[in-house]
Amino acid sequence: MASATIASSSSSSFINQQRKDVGLSAFSPNTSFYLSNSKKKVFSKNNIVSVMAPQSQRTPSTTGSVKTGMTMTEKILARASEKPQLSPGENVWVNVDILMTHDVCGPGSIGIFKKEFGQDAKVWDREKLVIIPDHYIFTKDERANRNVDILRDFCNEQNIKYFYDINDLGNFKANPDYKGVCHVALAQEGHCRPGEVLLGTDSHTCTAGAFGQFATGIGNTDAGFVLGTGKLLLKVPPTLRFVLDGEMPDYLLAKDLILQIIGEISVSGATYKSMEFVGSTVESLSMEERMTLCNMVVEAGGKNGVIPADATTYKYLEDKTSLPYEALYSDEKARFLSEYRFDISKLEPLVAKPHSPDNRALARECKDVKIDRVYIGSCTGGKTEDFLAAAKVFLASGKKVKVPTFLVPATQKVWMDVYSLPVPGSGGRTCSQIFEEAGCDTPASPSCGACLGGPKDTYARMNEAQVCVSTTNRNFPGRMGHKDGQIYLASPYTAAASALTGYVTDPREFLQ
Repeated sequence: MASATIASSSSSSFINQQRKDVGLSAFSPNTSFYLSNSKKKVFSKNNIVSVMAPQSQRTPSTTGSVKTGMTMTEKILARASEKPQLSPGENVWVNVDILMTHDVCGPGSIGIFKKEFGQDAKVWDREKLVIIPDHYIFTKDERANRNVDILRDFCNEQNIKYFYDINDLGNFKANPDYKGVCHVALAQEGHCRPGEVLLGTDSHTCTAGAFGQFATGIGNTDAGFVLGTGKLLLKVPPTLRFVLDGEMPDYLLAKDLILQIIGEISVSGATYKSMEFVGSTVESLSMEERMTLCNMVVEAGGKNGVIPADATTYKYLEDKTSLPYEALYSDEKARFLSEYRFDISKLEPLVAKPHSPDNRALARECKDVKIDRVYIGSCTGGKTEDFLAAAKVFLASGKKVKVPTFLVPATQKVWMDVYSLPVPGSGGRTCSQIFEEAGCDTPASPSCGACLGGPKDTYARMNEAQVCVSTTNRNFPGRMGHKDGQIYLASPYTAAASALTGYVTDPREFLQ
């Protein structure tokens, strides 16, 4: 188990391993058997997390190559590399549909591009490059400001179509092109499409996998090469399949689901693997919640996360893009490295305790942990629905927060939603009105904010050794600023509930 904070009996209640699905029906719970790779696996009814189906023997073909089933990720990469068939471990040159970079990694990527391709070289496609300043924006730090200047100069030089610039740092609303957090802006501006390959110089680029596409983070060197060629050499990852079934309780959010999964497999459990999410629970999620689920696959070491496109996906994209796209799906006989099954109806609100995203615990088990602040924001927890969820808790309680509560909308559109969308059951009040009544800080200018610390004048940065409940994605030492700060990762429900009590709090105290 990844964490000792949850007993194996508790964890096993969330997982319903289907032995019959993998040919284990003839084995007792304690029987050992050999998989096709001859590695002995011992299963116990109390600790089964996943099993891999033994591969059946097949006689050699006498009529040519036999096409085997492929996973969604394998299919997307096969199409992008113009190959009829791919298997995990193969290295292929992939044609890139979208490359995204931002103010932290953009200057370095541009420098490598100019060094390797020439000072006067042109990017491979000015309409397939998306440049989004979002990390260190609202700061007086001269080096951070210079990074944005470098992006601006490059985009002007290259006539880049999709550069979401910001000039007036004093009033973000005076910058109509400025968006905010890149991963949320990519979706809102129609750059995410099923079946495509989207690469970005940010580890949370995997968020876009919610749209049924291959999306992953790359380094500056790789990005510099893509800028000049539109291609990248990628190794095809094997796929882990996560089947999430059961009616989702109204006190849970997608953040709870991904914290449960990371806690189950650990921060290295999906290293260079694709994580595919299916099941009735996943199908019931909104696009923003699906984005949360895929956003944190990198915290499990995953290469990418992916969710099959469906009616929810297509509805979201209706007014976002006019470009054609074709969704791809895993074959019925696709080969998955492992399969995990979860009964979400039995899951309880979770947190990840300091200092790792896999340090999973039930929120109610941490009720004695006194906190100093709450942070609601980031690509993980700063979307419109995240703020609606927090407002729902504040509305249900009718109380004021007991600790400073910082609100950082991910994008300019989210900020506008916070000030304009009525919260269900509130009599027409908006999130901003409910937040004000609850005593929260005024919603800040949209950006990555304090999620990754940043310059010392970054809004809500942890400049002291405090305890914070946060809707962000990482809780390593120093992640949000001070190296001795303690971060509890949680859903917007749990974050809002904790703000109201001053302790880590299970949101059921206010939602039931």
